[in-house]
Amino acid sequence: MIKKSGVSASVPRKEDVRFLAGKGQYVADFFIPGVQEVAFVRSPLAHARIRAIHVPEHLRDVVFTAKDLEGVKPIFAATALPKFKHSHEPILAFEKVRYVGEIIAMCVAKTRAEAEDIVAQVMVDFDELAAVTDMVAARDAGSALVHDHWGDNVFIEINVDGDIAAIAATAPIKVTYDIRTARQCMFPMEGRGVVAYVDGRLGYLTVVTATQMPHIVQTGLAECLGISESEIRIISPDVGGGFGYKGLLLREEVALAWLARSKGIAGRWLEDCREHLSANADCREHMYHITGYADLEGHLLALDCTASVDAGAYSVYPTSAALEASQIANLLPGPYDFKVYRCRSAAVASNKPPILPYRGVARPGVCLAIEAVMDAIAWETGLEPYEVRLRNLVRADQMPYLNVVNKLFDSGDYPECMRQAAEAIGVAKIRKRQQQGESDGRLIGVGVSFFCEQGALGTDVLSGWGRPVVPGYEQASARLTANGHLEIRVGTHSHGQGHETTYAQIAHEILGVELGKIKILQGDTLYSPFSTGTYASRSIVMGGGAVAQASRDLGERIKRIGAWLMQAEAADVKIEDGLVIKDNASVSMREIANAWYLQPQQLPPDVNAGGLEVTSGYRAGRDSGTFSYAAHAVVAAVDPDTGVVELLDYVVVEDGGVLINPMIVDGQIVGGTAQGIGQCLYEAMPYDVQGQPLASTLLDYILPGASEVPDVRLFHMETPSPHTEFGVKGIGEGGAVGPPAAIVSAVNDALRPLGVEVHDLPLKPDVILDAILEARQRLKAKVA
Repeated sequence: MIKKSGVSASVPRKEDVRFLAGKGQYVADFFIPGVQEVAFVRSPLAHARIRAIHVPEHLRDVVFTAKDLEGVKPIFAATALPKFKHSHEPILAFEKVRYVGEIIAMCVAKTRAEAEDIVAQVMVDFDELAAVTDMVAARDAGSALVHDHWGDNVFIEINVDGDIAAIAATAPIKVTYDIRTARQCMFPMEGRGVVAYVDGRLGYLTVVTATQMPHIVQTGLAECLGISESEIRIISPDVGGGFGYKGLLLREEVALAWLARSKGIAGRWLEDCREHLSANADCREHMYHITGYADLEGHLLALDCTASVDAGAYSVYPTSAALEASQIANLLPGPYDFKVYRCRSAAVASNKPPILPYRGVARPGVCLAIEAVMDAIAWETGLEPYEVRLRNLVRADQMPYLNVVNKLFDSGDYPECMRQAAEAIGVAKIRKRQQQGESDGRLIGVGVSFFCEQGALGTDVLSGWGRPVVPGYEQASARLTANGHLEIRVGTHSHGQGHETTYAQIAHEILGVELGKIKILQGDTLYSPFSTGTYASRSIVMGGGAVAQASRDLGERIKRIGAWLMQAEAADVKIEDGLVIKDNASVSMREIANAWYLQPQQLPPDVNAGGLEVTSGYRAGRDSGTFSYAAHAVVAAVDPDTGVVELLDYVVVEDGGVLINPMIVDGQIVGGTAQGIGQCLYEAMPYDVQGQPLASTLLDYILPGASEVPDVRLFHMETPSPHTEFGVKGIGEGGAVGPPAAIVSAVNDALRPLGVEVHDLPLKPDVILDAILEARQRLKAKVA
């Protein structure tokens, strides 16, 4: 009997065999004969009018500006949301630049160094304008305008209008915070990269690009270039991390595609670190003014919030600039049971690169905001912070639960998850330790956070957002090859999630074919079924469901042939361990494939003429999304003399439904947790008042390393979703959501004896020291 390697087995990742041997193939590994290197003239100013672009005469054949891109349309991220103000993002800027690093001209040469030398010879005359750099001040009367014709700087405002007045007048507990989160960069291991050429044999305009959504890029490129999708082939090879950074249509993709199609020049652009940090990868910058109302027993009665998102200069395709503001308004209530909610959330334009949907998409910010309210209620009532969560979390007996913004939580036991986290971190032991004090003078704190993650959003949700491409039925193709192996083609694309393993496990679960005989093919629009791609923790739910359906449909054809070969009825046979079995008789997959491909005289007369290849679609029983959830618990030490924070212990209790591969899930959670730690303690992309980025190298932009990330202790609950194949839930983003709120909770618990509270991110040492100094000055003034 074959060892089971299907659903719930922690089998090693198939793709790691090539990755660890240095045999992965990324965009930079593609070699096209005669390919030219591309570098871009980028704006040194955040906001300015372009008066003239001076290209030396001898370089006119290798420098291209907007005037050359005749007929190429700007990127337009349409949305049907009412009152949304649209932006048109030119492929190469003309008339005006709106952020530092915006591309103005494309320079082509044999090497990148030569291309950059050409860049240095192109001169641009600017009339500098006042820069919009603060999302709050951007809404003031008299502010400079990013887009002159708008009349203001607001892409959209999302309103949830709960009647808060009565509770606000009577609630015995009222807590209010102003919270800001810093702008960040995503920084996957592999930056962006594009190779574009015309395939002389097949005739396709071929674009090799590190993207999470090949078909979306194909659609967007066709729109910008004014040609049919059928003329374009997108190849997304191995992708070294995405996190949302590679989930959009790029200007560079359009520019190089035009270069290949219109000029016959095969071009390659590989993003460097400075381009990534200063011009391409902004995310996360939020502001919250949040008030929570509670009773004396610690029950949350109402929540009131005004929020802003610094959305940057343009609306990205396909998600649009409305995404984060919409997410804030819809996700802020979190996993809690209360009835009155008001929120006004605005996406504000600024002279910064467009904000992108980074892993978790608004959830880390909203989790930080509402969890700060929960901690404050705990302090007001004298309860442990985790106890306040327990009193407010939706209970298991309430599932499925429709919350205050009409999100239907599918399944789970939120309080039990919180209890397990509190027990694992040892809250009672930490309280005793705090009473004893630390020999080194540091202050110890324990903090918790809780969130639920809506993933795998489908037609029901995204059609209401008015996106240019809305997901429907996810498809997969399954083919039994002539040697009895299995090929699976999918439209989703892995950028580190391990799809080559987990999808193979799903197929193995149904067909019994050994994992080593299953090949997952992805990332090429020439042979993969159409898909909106990989984002929003959707792949294992939607893509995995499609793989399961295709495997089942193929299995029916396999059983029919196998039964005939054994002179049995199809209803009397089953598939097990890669064999079609009836009693003690069996035929192998290879024998069945041999009959179809090589010895058709052996086939039953009613055999399906479609053969041993099927394409099947899948849509969850309820496609408004699955809801995984988690509790994070942290023990932190704060040095009051230096402001340095050390994480001493970290616990995550997570429920992602049925786990296809628990080991891979653990990796996803730990990786996300590391990113959340970075957001909370280290990472920031500051801008000065002229809109100049102040962290354009890794000397200034600090990423957490191995010494900053503690050993994360993981515990799993497993509550199946009632709506999905195998009961799976999306879980890819969750690890990044909980850390900021939990760490802030722990730091404030440690600093509480000093009368100090901090919430703005990142919690760098100078922020903590300034807060301690202010508290001491307040105390000194009070004594005086």
